[in-house]
Amino acid sequence: MANQFDPAVLLNSDRLTLMGVPGSPYTRKMLAVLRYRQLAYRLILGSNVAGGEVQGLPMPKVSLLPTFFLRNAAGALEAVTDSTPLIRRFETEFSGRSAIPHDPALALVDALIEDYADEWLTKAMFHYRWTYAADIAKAGSVLPTWSRPPLSDAELARYNQLVCDRQIPRLRYVGSNEITGPVIEASYERFLDAFEDHLRSHRFLLGARPGSGDFGVFGQLTQLAHFDPTCMAVTLARAPRVYGWTGSLEDLSGLQPEDADWFDITRLPSTLTAILREIGRVYPDFMLANARAVQSGAAQVETQIDGKPWVQQPFPYQAKCLSWLRRDHAALDASARQRFDAAIAGTGCEALF
Repeated sequence: MANQFDPAVLLNSDRLTLMGVPGSPYTRKMLAVLRYRQLAYRLILGSNVAGGEVQGLPMPKVSLLPTFFLRNAAGALEAVTDSTPLIRRFETEFSGRSAIPHDPALALVDALIEDYADEWLTKAMFHYRWTYAADIAKAGSVLPTWSRPPLSDAELARYNQLVCDRQIPRLRYVGSNEITGPVIEASYERFLDAFEDHLRSHRFLLGARPGSGDFGVFGQLTQLAHFDPTCMAVTLARAPRVYGWTGSLEDLSGLQPEDADWFDITRLPSTLTAILREIGRVYPDFMLANARAVQSGAAQVETQIDGKPWVQQPFPYQAKCLSWLRRDHAALDASARQRFDAAIAGTGCEALF
């Protein structure tokens, strides 16, 4: 039986309401943000992929998770997706325990890392999950159980096939194929090595408190490090600190952050610069090539990443992500822009701006 909800109840509730599932990295990302910021929420376990799970609530324009149900300018309930703008919306609507650095230059570093996590690390997450037989078997068997009532063996087998039939063809959207697979895996391993080194001395990416980039990375790692067997084994072998960090970030409601916990952008540790170099090694080449393909109407993105061929279907949303990063860079005042440019100089990330 579908869950029935009254929109009026949600409109008048003092709790944020969202729909999502544990197998969605962006759902996990936003739940961790809400817990850290100590914002009351109601989670509806559901996906609407097969339909009929939730009734009475508006549908988003694109069926993405998590879906938040929020009051719009007209006072009506609307379905809102996309974790990055949601984090920033909640920064303006709720005070305290910010997930955005107060220095606008460092905030753009944070946004860059979050974008890399959301749009590049997710390639690794999707690639491992829907390429390797053991990962496909686990995902197909477990994911349906996270949002549905008790299932018979026959029903679970049907949903297993439905999920696999829907997700495996979507590898083309994230760019996972026989050509790009080795590039994706090598990049994930280098990221693990760099992050593991960073965690030897620092609790979070930008200091002693988490930023939106931490939550973006965490969301992908909930699957890469803690669920899908092939990449989980890689993570455990190369980066036990990263594996542990992922578990600890799930609920930071008890952390007591201070303004002084953020790094000074003029004195970033070498371990963070190494992470930025890994981002700059792979991410700009893809983002720039994708933007060119989208702008020209090309049927295929063709470029080289880390000196190796990269071919995939263009992704218009990621062209928007590039434009938003550039917009935020242009909006910095001269002093902040100088601090940001100096911080990323030589990492390869400067090509994005």
